[in-house]
Amino acid sequence: MQNLIPKRIRRAKKTRAKISAKKAIRLSVHRTNLHIYAQLIDTSDSRVLTSSSTLEPEIRKTLSKGGNVEAASLIGKRIAEKAKSCGIQSVSFDRSGYKYHGRVKALAEAARENGLAF
Repeated sequence: MQNLIPKRIRRAKKTRAKISAKKAIRLSVHRTNLHIYAQLIDTSDSRVLTSSSTLEPEIRKTLSKGGNVEAASLIGKRIAEKAKSCGIQSVSFDRSGYKYHGRVKALAEAARENGLAF
């Protein structure tokens, strides 16, 4: 019988288990065809500390499309700035089972360039 849980979800669960064992703050990424979302999650309390997405009004004014690499790098920069304002320097990157390629990679590199360590 075939496994009923999609492969991406299984990969994401493995990553999240390792991050929660480290008790680190998690930078979680979710992408759709039209938008990209990033959240900083405290694994000990399971609560969102801050978030950023292409749905925010300030971001929507500057971008024509939210589902491209340019938008992802802008969200990476914005989440790094929000993390600094919360006093967060180091996080664990949770790619949510997506390949580290394209928009996910652009978001991660932009966050690193703007001061987040992972």
